[in-house]
Order: sequence, then C-alpha cells, then structure tokens
Amino acid sequence: MSLAQATNAPTAFPLLEGKVALVTGAGSGIGRAGAMAMARHGARVVVTDLDGGKAAQVFDALQAEGIDAVAAGLDVTDDAAVADQIDQIVQDFGRIDVLHSHAGYQIEGNLEQVPIEGMDRSWQLNVRSHFIAARATIGHMRAQRGGSIIITSSNSGVQYDREMIAYATTKHAVVAMTRQMAADYAKENIRFNALCPGFIDTPFNAGFETQMGGREKLEDYVSRTIPMGRWGTTSEIADSILFLASDMSTFMTGHALVIDGGECI
Repeated sequence: MSLAQATNAPTAFPLLEGKVALVTGAGSGIGRAGAMAMARHGARVVVTDLDGGKAAQVFDALQAEGIDAVAAGLDVTDDAAVADQIDQIVQDFGRIDVLHSHAGYQIEGNLEQVPIEGMDRSWQLNVRSHFIAARATIGHMRAQRGGSIIITSSNSGVQYDREMIAYATTKHAVVAMTRQMAADYAKENIRFNALCPGFIDTPFNAGFETQMGGREKLEDYVSRTIPMGRWGTTSEIADSILFLASDMSTFMTGHALVIDGGECI
C-alpha cells in the first residue's frame, strides 16, 4: 500500500500540515491523485482544471472524506487568469507553499505528421503554461522565503519516443527549463523539480494508444517494453508528488524524478 493510499484521514501523516498548494490539470489522473494526496496529508489544496466540473468532482470527493479544499475552473493558457488565481490564493490563505503545474497536452506523430498547430499547442501547454505559472508564483514564495514548484514533464523528457516529436521535444524542454529555474532560485530556498512519469494508466495515454494502433497493442507494448512489466498507478505517482512537495525533499532541487518502472533504462 502506498503512502498516498494509507489513510483518508487528513492528519494521520501530516506531511503538509499548514501548507497551501495549487494544482493545475487536477480534474483527473495524476493531477487528481496528487491533489487528493496532498489534501489528505494536511495541505489546503486549490484544485483547478480546464473543466471546472471535474475540479468540482475532486472537491466533492475530498468533502466526502471530511477534508476541506477549493475547486475552480482554470485555463492555463490564459496568462491573466493564472496570475489572478495565484494572487487570490495568497489573498485568501496568506501564502502559497506548493505549485504543482501539471496541465499538459499530447499529440502523436513524426515531423511530417504533426500539424504545426499541434506543435504550437504542445509548446503552449507543455512549456509556456508552466513558465507563466512559475513566474506568477515566484514573488510570493520569495516573500515567504521558500516553496516547492513541481512541474510535470514525462519520462519522454529524458528519452526519445518514436514518432512523438511534439511531445518528446516539449517534455525535454520543460526539464531544461525546470533545471534552469532551480539554479536561479536555489539560494532563495525555492525548489524546482520535474516530475517524470512513465506509462500510468490514465486517459492521457490516448495519443500513444492511437499511435500504436489501439488499446490492445499499447497493453502489449507495456508488458514487453517496461522492465517491471506493468503500468504504474496514479497513487504511486502521488507518493512522489508528496515527496517533492514536503520537507522530505528540502535538499533536492533541479531534479528530474523519473517514475517509469525502468522504461528509460
């Protein structure tokens, strides 16, 4: 049983007690699991998603466990809306300790297959949106003398996937950007780390599924190619999010934390 699964009680493992966290793309999959895990471990979590209804479902699930949270719709490509959301969090709660900038985009294809609009959209969501969110957060974290910024990349950011040029290129770019920001702000006690999941069984794998010719072929790929022979789970990634968000990782910055069952070995 993972740490994130160990209990639904908000104070049983208060790794983030008194902390305030914002998660983007938190309506499903990894974003949802990480937001719920942080809330269960004491953080006041602001759950955001492009689909406000999905964010509200996460809020309802936490409320059912007796855990308070905040939910809101948020388009991470709207620079002003992102900045306003972060400023509102600080106005309401006095601080922001954790930013998990998770929202992203995936499109399959090689150089000739990916439409230019698909490459532009990949850059907008997989790199630029994280830059904007971090930029809007950094001043608040400086004022409170620290914080943890987690940016979701992928194990595609440390290896190369065949015929996934837009995805792999932007995921490498966000790892580089995260490391650069880590170097720039380490002396201010603001940590930047990249979360690099492998194949986790969520709807986000639609692009890989299309590329490989269907779910059955993707399942076969996972069983044959990943050394551990299976999908990862969202709760396993949530444990890594808790680690990066909490004081367990206070001497870690500029790291690309790969959780992929050995695929990139």
